[in-house]
Amino acid sequence: MADTSNYDKLIIFDTTLRDGEQSPGVTLNADEKVEIARQLTRLGVNVIEAGFPVASPGDFNAVQRIAREVGSLMEGRTGKGRINEPVTICGLARCVENDIQTAYEAIREAPRHRIHVFLATSDIHLEFKLKITRSECKQRIREMVGFAKSLCEDIEFSPEDGGRSDREFLVEALTVAIEAGATTLNIPDTVGYNTPQQYGDLISYLREHTKGSENVVWSTHCHDDLGLATANTLSGVSNGARQVEVAINGIGERAGNTALEEIVMNVHTHPSAYKVQHTVDTKLLFATSRMVADLSGMSVQPNKAIVGRNAFLHESGIHQDGVLKHKSTYEIIRPEDVGVTSDNLALGKHSGRHAFKAKLDALGYGTPALPDAQFQSAFVKFKRLADSKKSGVTDGDLHALVADVRSASLAAVPSTELPADLPADATADPAAPRFTLLNMQVFTGVGITPTATVTLHDAHTGSDLTDVALAQNGPIEAVYSAIQRISGLDISLLNFSVSATSEGQDTLGKVAVRIARGTTDSATDPATPTLAAYGAEPKFTGLSTNVDIITASANAYLAALNRLVSHHSEDTRASHDVRNVNI
Repeated sequence: MADTSNYDKLIIFDTTLRDGEQSPGVTLNADEKVEIARQLTRLGVNVIEAGFPVASPGDFNAVQRIAREVGSLMEGRTGKGRINEPVTICGLARCVENDIQTAYEAIREAPRHRIHVFLATSDIHLEFKLKITRSECKQRIREMVGFAKSLCEDIEFSPEDGGRSDREFLVEALTVAIEAGATTLNIPDTVGYNTPQQYGDLISYLREHTKGSENVVWSTHCHDDLGLATANTLSGVSNGARQVEVAINGIGERAGNTALEEIVMNVHTHPSAYKVQHTVDTKLLFATSRMVADLSGMSVQPNKAIVGRNAFLHESGIHQDGVLKHKSTYEIIRPEDVGVTSDNLALGKHSGRHAFKAKLDALGYGTPALPDAQFQSAFVKFKRLADSKKSGVTDGDLHALVADVRSASLAAVPSTELPADLPADATADPAAPRFTLLNMQVFTGVGITPTATVTLHDAHTGSDLTDVALAQNGPIEAVYSAIQRISGLDISLLNFSVSATSEGQDTLGKVAVRIARGTTDSATDPATPTLAAYGAEPKFTGLSTNVDIITASANAYLAALNRLVSHHSEDTRASHDVRNVNI
């Protein structure tokens, strides 16, 4: 292993919560964004781009909460090889004074904060989108970067569509940005057009010709439209870029962004090739990938590099033989280096808390990633599962259990503003989930109309409520219809997925659902807020695991429903179109 102590620091700028969230169909609520941000700080990223605060009051609140609740956290960030300073919280802004002021107000409470300002510089954008001249473009950069600098020391500037901009004009624009106070210059390949050679040459050219280039950090931001985001980013690093803008699992609009895990493990595996060092705790990569996949609803493809389910599986007999003789024959990365365990610690019904905790630690779920209350809940679920499984509890089972517990925890966030058609009892436990499943009976079969009878406990009124529903499309539809009738809400099911966490007939079924409130309520109160009143469509995710798929489906739906009814209207995010800004 090369000595990296004298290598430049590579700044990992994570944009999962901003650009990554622009993936079609993905909208994270404030609680989900804070949960992911906490995990990113433990992972060891340097900068979190928390969002686009001006998009809506809900987007502002989400970024502000991250600045307040995550900006000063130091768990997992201290010690040898760690960053040893709080994460920088970044807010995005167009070259508009109100955008910049709003971004600053959202991030300013974080000990380390940054304003990220952008403006297009390609002729096609200037002519057809902005309808301004090159001269007007430079003037706007000078004024708005200067205004941002008057509020905040750490300023990043991005020339949108930089990869297709005229190089000489780009040098002029970037020089203006430096003179106005920019400390980081980010060069976006906004539409994923460049080849690695082109993008690397561009970074090299700009560093050589831009006045004051030695005083700023050069950054990459590459999209994957042609499948070259990782290659382009690494080419940028080879040509002097010292910040990379990346997203967990490579999520993002269209074909996505550069994947954080791919860049980190390339640098980790080839330190002498890139001559940079990172501060990411690679053992948390797999756990972080699973969290983002669960909360975003975007599953990771099995053959995804680094974090895919098949990344360390060897099907070929020749490969299996080689790995058994010596792992390095076909494994260039040790699975445990990215949080995929390969130890022989088998968990079963006789395993105690100590063994369970040791296994969770190995999987990346140690304290504070999994607070004590969640750990206790996970242990109870584990013991029940171990009693029901003959083959033992697998790592996949444990990942699913943790996701289940986290989902239930998010669903239990207390609300001070319940919908008008669901009045709260002041004497009820405010931290309890609104609804819990008490009993469920499902009648189904070939040639039979599926029927579900469901009884829920309403923690806010202290009552048990029962209803029955028929369905044309199976027992799960019947269960969901019965739950809707009890809640009195019109709910749209946006996504439903079920997967096995291991092999065998006794495997856990993991169900993930994503719901939104319908355009009208089945309740009779006309004053109930609708999507039109909210101005956007809040979406809520629920996860649950069980050996019984129908039970898992019911509990996943309830987890999402509990989050819906505890949702604060001021946290409602802007619509996808409003939040969708291209860099």
